[in-house]
Amino acid sequence: MPNLLDYDLDGLAAWFAGLEEKPFRARQVMRWIHREGCDDFGAMTDVARALRAKLEAQAEIRAPALLRDSLSADGTRKWLFDVGGANAVETVFIPEAGRGTLCVSSQAGCALDCAFCATGRQGFNRNLGTAEIVGQLWLANKLLGPAGERGDGEDNGRVISNVVMMGMGEPLANFDNVVAALRVMLDDHAYGLSRRRVTVSTSGIVPAIDRLREECPVALAVSLHAPDDALRDRLAPINRKYPLRDLMAACRRYLERAPRDFVTFEYVMLAGVNDSDAHARALVALVRETPCKFNLIPFNPFPHSGFARPPVERVRRFASILSEAGIVATTRKTRGGDVAAACGQLAGQVQDRTRRASARPLPMMEVCS
Repeated sequence: MPNLLDYDLDGLAAWFAGLEEKPFRARQVMRWIHREGCDDFGAMTDVARALRAKLEAQAEIRAPALLRDSLSADGTRKWLFDVGGANAVETVFIPEAGRGTLCVSSQAGCALDCAFCATGRQGFNRNLGTAEIVGQLWLANKLLGPAGERGDGEDNGRVISNVVMMGMGEPLANFDNVVAALRVMLDDHAYGLSRRRVTVSTSGIVPAIDRLREECPVALAVSLHAPDDALRDRLAPINRKYPLRDLMAACRRYLERAPRDFVTFEYVMLAGVNDSDAHARALVALVRETPCKFNLIPFNPFPHSGFARPPVERVRRFASILSEAGIVATTRKTRGGDVAAACGQLAGQVQDRTRRASARPLPMMEVCS
């Protein structure tokens, strides 16, 4: 039975056409599903009764089931959602003054195997479907409710004002389902988020960055983590296929159509690995021709990671070198660390099909030399 969370507006209109219904019915039902959070066709009071009966017989609205709800002392909230096959993914809501950000997962696990990421340590099972991606936003809105954490009214009191595809998985490795989900998030008949408030984070799949530029340009964040190919090859193995020269060129191409005039580079800071003054100066040289901002992320520990967080003063010194070169550099405040909801800590529950997790030795510490 079709799950209507799987469809963007065009897909829903095509499905309704198959029922010999007019296109406005798709817009009508989409508003009920996403604006109102409705999963009961019978409650859609301005939809014709005959159509409601038809929908009840031929369709469903089904999001992933909630397994666990964790609340951090700082107000960050993390949910564990069942996506079937003994797999579960994590979604995080971060309330801040003026906005509420939802961090959404795109895969059960991740195949890219970045050395410092808890998700990658669990291996990879499968891509999430569009309904499973959109369903995280749909459920989060319901779970937060009208009394949930809100912004300052800038977005008409919307609880969730920003979405970042920075949860479990590499979004651009699940391109079609992620883009369909993005279109729902952006659609005025659904969540109506602006392109500036929806961010896709990628480890650097160059052809998919170019596709996103053409098909659905939203804000772009790139997980960089190293200023040269030799180190990045070891920390983020995707670099062996798409090295930094190609990645920087793709970022500049993306900016031609991006809703923001800069790319955000995420840089997880690992003590003794990528946090020296020399690394900072090399970054300045690397991005000289690429309009950007840096989001410095002090490493968030997880068991057996093999890495450590740099001292606060080292992070400040690193940021000052970037700032002195005219590059905006902010240091991400750790949120939700007490419930393992911080950046790099999301692990969920993954039935690894790659056998990588079971075969993995403890981390090779020579990267700290």
